Amino acid sequence: MSHTQENPGKKNTKKKKITTRFYEEELERLQIELVKLQDWIQHKGLKVVVIFEGRDAAGKGGVIKRISQSLNPRVCKIVALGTPSSREKSQWYFQRYVPHLPSAGEMILFDRSWYNRAGVEHVMGFCTPQEYDEFMRTCPEFERMLIRSGIILLKYWFSVSDEEQERRFKSRINDPMKGWKLSPMDLKSREHWIEYSMAKDAMFKFTDTKQSPWYVVPADNKKSARLNCISHILSSIEYHKVEREKIVLPPRKDDKGYIRSPFSNQTIVPQIY
Repeated sequence: MSHTQENPGKKNTKKKKITTRFYEEELERLQIELVKLQDWIQHKGLKVVVIFEGRDAAGKGGVIKRISQSLNPRVCKIVALGTPSSREKSQWYFQRYVPHLPSAGEMILFDRSWYNRAGVEHVMGFCTPQEYDEFMRTCPEFERMLIRSGIILLKYWFSVSDEEQERRFKSRINDPMKGWKLSPMDLKSREHWIEYSMAKDAMFKFTDTKQSPWYVVPADNKKSARLNCISHILSSIEYHKVEREKIVLPPRKDDKGYIRSPFSNQTIVPQIY
């Protein structure tokens, strides 16, 4: 099975011109479809898992935000696990992820996932070679179990060029709203570009299966990546519009002499704006 390379050629890296107006209009259209998908997932009791992986600053968080912002957080849940505790480190590797898998009528978005072991843990030496080999051997089996249980599993790899990653890193340094995104681990990853590329290739070799393929999202252009990824999710799950009963606001009951407490008796937020 062929894959998009980490450093695609000029033909692939050339940024497609997407106007802000087109992007916003198309994003709104896709988000409306996401609401329909959400309703269908609830209606049919589907269980959906979407995994987002890729290099640091590849744009995973941006697409997750655009997917979830118009959906019910009780249906569409984001899972972004931190560093495992000492207790979690002693468990079966997949154990800490299992409690976050969906129940009927839920869609779970994994902002990084069990594939941490194939990437950062392996490259940075946070797991042993034996643990890494065991993960690569058992991960396809684990995912086949999920699929056989009825879970719809989608896996996306956001591919960004080294030049674009460098540009995004630099743009975050002096941005007060993005500086938190540059963790010490992100900075350390710059020293291991080749190792991460090799780890990604090995990960694809073992885990890009017919039952659970990896879908590569060229992500040098953020707007294009977001639209393409959302569009692909919608095309990957068959859904239909669920007709809702027309909502009619009921009339308010009589106040029956109720007198609202005056503002002067309450602590009001300062009206600066």
